[in-house]
Amino acid sequence: MAHVLIMPKQGNTVESCIIVEWKVKEGDTLSVDTPVCEVETDKATVEVPADAGGTVLKILCQEGDDVPVFQPIMVIGKPGEDWEAAVKEVAPAAAAPEPAGASAPVAAPAPVAVKAPEPVAASAPVAVSAAATEVKPVATPVAAATFPTPIHTGNEGGWQPVSPRARNLAQAEALSLAGIPGSGPAGRIIEADVRAALEGRPPLTAAAKDALRAGGTMPAQGTGIGGRVTLEDLAAPQASAPAMAAAVGANVTVADEYTDTPIKGIRKVIADRMMGSLATTAQFTLNASANATHLQSLRGRLKEAGAAAGFGKITINDLVLFAVSRVLPSFQYMNGVKLDGVIRNYSNVHLGVAVDTPRGLMVPVIRNANYKSLAQIATEARSLAEACINGTITPDQLTGSTFTISNLGSTGIESFTPVINAPELAILGVCGIQPKPVIVEDDAYDIQPHLGFSLTIDHAAVDGAPAARFLKALCDAVANIDIWIAR
Repeated sequence: MAHVLIMPKQGNTVESCIIVEWKVKEGDTLSVDTPVCEVETDKATVEVPADAGGTVLKILCQEGDDVPVFQPIMVIGKPGEDWEAAVKEVAPAAAAPEPAGASAPVAAPAPVAVKAPEPVAASAPVAVSAAATEVKPVATPVAAATFPTPIHTGNEGGWQPVSPRARNLAQAEALSLAGIPGSGPAGRIIEADVRAALEGRPPLTAAAKDALRAGGTMPAQGTGIGGRVTLEDLAAPQASAPAMAAAVGANVTVADEYTDTPIKGIRKVIADRMMGSLATTAQFTLNASANATHLQSLRGRLKEAGAAAGFGKITINDLVLFAVSRVLPSFQYMNGVKLDGVIRNYSNVHLGVAVDTPRGLMVPVIRNANYKSLAQIATEARSLAEACINGTITPDQLTGSTFTISNLGSTGIESFTPVINAPELAILGVCGIQPKPVIVEDDAYDIQPHLGFSLTIDHAAVDGAPAARFLKALCDAVANIDIWIAR
């Protein structure tokens, strides 16, 4: 039987992957290790191998689809083999309504006898909503749930199958199914088809949707905020901008231009995790600063000697990572995670380093940082950041952190509230270096550079005073970083 390739699970926390690019097409001949597609998880971009040799019989998902793990994405076999039977054998649930944004790999539904609606006199056209024209199939020996309910969409051929999810979404958004091409089996209109049609339509207010369901006419654009279609737009359709300008002169209000970006992929996962972190932890932020005079001086000397010494460029962030790795073991209550009502504290420091990438925020991990030198930490941090940006980072390199550091200092931020990388207990935000007055001898003041820190803790696991003691110790270590490196 033909081989059905399923979406592999890329790490314990990955529930779905977005197909970024298909590297093969139907009819191509593959070997076992041929990369067939590139998929994006919440952590990285990886290639999926064929896992079987043969011919590509069917590609079940499209580029951009967000596919749950373990769902069929491709069928490989001998030319002429029944790919539909193979999909049914591997994934019986494939006949259920398709996941959002993806075409469900189902067999083409068999014809269902339906009762045609009563003819309407041509001289008296009647606007009828999709819900009012729904016709239930005549009872057959096959379970009714196997087939989508056909409705009259106004498309060529009249009656067309529509999935329940597509029908419900169209009704919720007051979208007529007339003219929407179906990309599902046997021309079935699926949810992805409806969403594609909605992308080309301006947004509507709730009142406008109600009016549109009642038979209103959809204007080309709206006059509301961001081009939103209002009830007034439906009641009085707008003329084109040139026609309006000719009618009333130059003082014409034209709808704002805007761009909609779907929240999906890594951006959606980041949003979900941030909301989950805030919802499940009692987050509390402390702010402090460390004298950066010795820090800047040491960094300058290391920058000059780095190439000659063979350890490359050392940054301020590398020095902070080093300081945290040395201070945390003395404050073990800050170094851990909260799991199912249990606080687990670690002896070794596994530092998560927040990295800004074109696809969103990633947090690779420097494992056992407390045993690594400054040069080793700097080299590994740079290597992990490059892998995140290039999309070559692996899921294993993005899991297992016990404490995270997020640095916004290069942007000039003086303080911020970093969100805990759950299930960790704390996260350190590194801010910019700012001049501050310092008391010197004889009550005289001097202006010296200070590096700001914002420490967010889970107050359910760590109290404010112990967290403040850790932050004070870290500030002292940074202020005397040259001595700490000599330890």
